Amino acid sequence: MNACVGTQDGSLPRVVVVGGGTGSHTILTGLKRQAVDLTAIVAMTDRGGSSGRLRDEFGHLPPGDVRQCMVALMPEEHSSLLLRQLFSYRFAQGEGLDGHSFGNLFITALTEITGGIDRAIQEAGRILGIKGRVIPVTLTKADLCARLVDGTVLKGEDKLDVREEKTEVPIDYVYTDPRAYVSTEAARAIEEADVVILGPGDLYTSVIANLVVEGVPEAFRRSAAKTIFVCNLATKRGESDGFRASDFVRTIAQYLTPGALDIVLLNSSPVPENLRLRYESEGSRLVETDLERCRALVPEVVARPVASVGTLLRHHPDRLADAIMEIIRSSAGTTERDSLPTRESSDPAETCRGDTSPNEGVPLPAFRGGVSSTVGQ
Repeated sequence: MNACVGTQDGSLPRVVVVGGGTGSHTILTGLKRQAVDLTAIVAMTDRGGSSGRLRDEFGHLPPGDVRQCMVALMPEEHSSLLLRQLFSYRFAQGEGLDGHSFGNLFITALTEITGGIDRAIQEAGRILGIKGRVIPVTLTKADLCARLVDGTVLKGEDKLDVREEKTEVPIDYVYTDPRAYVSTEAARAIEEADVVILGPGDLYTSVIANLVVEGVPEAFRRSAAKTIFVCNLATKRGESDGFRASDFVRTIAQYLTPGALDIVLLNSSPVPENLRLRYESEGSRLVETDLERCRALVPEVVARPVASVGTLLRHHPDRLADAIMEIIRSSAGTTERDSLPTRESSDPAETCRGDTSPNEGVPLPAFRGGVSSTVGQ
């Protein structure tokens, strides 16, 4: 991987987000407000809810994660509000409609008309005027499977997402069945990127679901991009029980070629004790930032207050995007940093979402081989 991000010609940094679900929606919402050339690569193994039903009934690849990325990338002008609401609308009644998202039905209809989900995504993007691109990681119809350490095999993303079988037995490794192959557009996007971001999102079902597609690790190896992993804020029952930050980093690295992971971005926002106890009562724990072990696994460790603390702990779209842009500018070097574009102007309501932090907006360098932060260290 390169030590710097090249934007010497004045072009926008090419940023690729790899993942799926609400995590991709969060980071794309923040990054679309920045001056970047943005692409989302989306996992194609969803088996739950509306996506799973449409997949079974029509035989298409699942539209749910694609829909979430498209909603995130839609313009935020008031004139687009109704369209965003429509694409996110979920039917609460009606025979055959109950539980379905309008956006999922829209993409399914376009897939029927165009003959493929890749062409349907392109057309949907044009219709919705999205700020960026959305690309399926694969066009292979495959299921995500997990082999547990006792040899048990769980088949289907839904079986991993909400574990009901042998929840106390850790996952050994995951794979696709049948073997899935990376789409040409996804491989090209990774290879031509300046920065590739893994996450945020569920470790196996959102992030690694992309990395187990054949050809994806090779695309990372051929790419000169900086690769950033946005570490999870909390563990997930049946998936990452007891994981510390270094366990997430180590697991991600196992599915990439050696040396492909450059930076891990950790949260340093303080979390109230009552919220910590709530997560523990539900079988999850806030992720411990074991910095020394992380430093031993990845060249750079960066900690920033990127969380939004409310009734739930979530990544804050703008704080996360600002941290990513800070890393990009720092990696570009002193000379290039001054010429890199900053966040696009927007109204005050768009620049401040969720709660605030006293350390928000303070520029801090990302030190190679170390960690920089102002909170919680």
